[in-house]
Amino acid sequence: MTPTSRLPLPPSLYADTAVEATPTPPLTTDKSVPVAIIGGGFTGLSTALHLAEQGVLATVLEAQEPGWGASGNNGGQTNPGLKHDPDQIEQDFGADLGRRMIDFSYGTTNFTHDLIRRYQIPCEARQNGTLRAAYNEASAAAIETTAQQCIRRGMPVKLLDAAEMRAMTGSDRYLCAMLDARGGDLHPLSYARGLARAAIGAGVAVHGETPALSLRRDGGRWRIETPRAVVHADKVLLATNGFTDDLWPALRRTIVPVFSSIAATAPLSDEVARAIMPSRPVLYESGHITVYYRIDQHNRLLMGGRGPMRWISKPTDVAYLIRYAERLWPQLKGVSWTHGWNSRLAITADHYPHVHAPAENLLISLGCNGRGVALSTAMGAQLARRLIGGAKAEIDMPVTGIKPIPMHAFWRVGVTTAVLTGRVRDKLGV
Repeated sequence: MTPTSRLPLPPSLYADTAVEATPTPPLTTDKSVPVAIIGGGFTGLSTALHLAEQGVLATVLEAQEPGWGASGNNGGQTNPGLKHDPDQIEQDFGADLGRRMIDFSYGTTNFTHDLIRRYQIPCEARQNGTLRAAYNEASAAAIETTAQQCIRRGMPVKLLDAAEMRAMTGSDRYLCAMLDARGGDLHPLSYARGLARAAIGAGVAVHGETPALSLRRDGGRWRIETPRAVVHADKVLLATNGFTDDLWPALRRTIVPVFSSIAATAPLSDEVARAIMPSRPVLYESGHITVYYRIDQHNRLLMGGRGPMRWISKPTDVAYLIRYAERLWPQLKGVSWTHGWNSRLAITADHYPHVHAPAENLLISLGCNGRGVALSTAMGAQLARRLIGGAKAEIDMPVTGIKPIPMHAFWRVGVTTAVLTGRVRDKLGV
């Protein structure tokens, strides 16, 4: 086995402004642990923290550093719910599990912000609401349906009309939106580092530059080889999401690792910033190809959406996002855009998060489908419950079998086609 070196963080605004990282040295000596967690993003760190709260001290193995992947490089939005509407969730999973999935998923933002307050994590967290916005009739009808289903269940959501949206966003682009008061935003890399600091403070061992090279049974336990040492664990959680490889058979072929890109401006003037989302909710558009944005606490506009299916390093790599921002707010023309970056998130075929238990004392969680900040945080408590209690421990998400996506080898072609088709459909309003 040969050592690895830590890759630099993607060239993001977050990398330049995050709180200092807590040291997470590589694992250099063999160890025996009750739980090993592979992946140091939100899912792995939150699970480790919730295990520690119950007296189980896990070891986290991270290939780079906590937050290096999509956890530290996303849009920073804490959005409630799943991709599918509540009625669809109940139809897919039945009244009991479906209701629990709805209650859990729409409660993930409160869970996350409560956790941030409890551990005093400095990550610029705010809970100013989420806008799901429509700019054509088809998406407006879909949003009205979602809002009605949420209101029927007593959720704190409100349907806004075009005039209200002009006041909320400073743009005449939108026909309507659903405002969910539970949504918000944060600095994701600072949050990832804060989660790591909280977990370490609770007794968790977090090792960066420690990729898992192999995973297999060794007697009644699990054996994980890393570049410098071997870990023997009673139980294992695999939480690699958009960076899932072939560590477990066929798992990589159950998700599509889609790149999501972000461009950020320099701090805007107070006058311009007040004209764009003055009450500071976050927004994501309801369409075939999602665009999302927010104004951070330093008056920077962060615009995100689908970009090239490759790594990027500068704002001109996603010039279409800049053009779209100028379409929404013409006063942005001439504004300096300082950063452009991306990372890989995991999309599943059914757009539900996937939890698998393919072998005894092995748990897998992946596929947040673009809602990872709050969802993966709250999943940490669910996964900790399952790791401690075993198969008898009921959680609020289904545990399913591993089902590879057909024709997975052609995912890049499929994603490119879907993006182009989606943009045409959005323009046509169908």
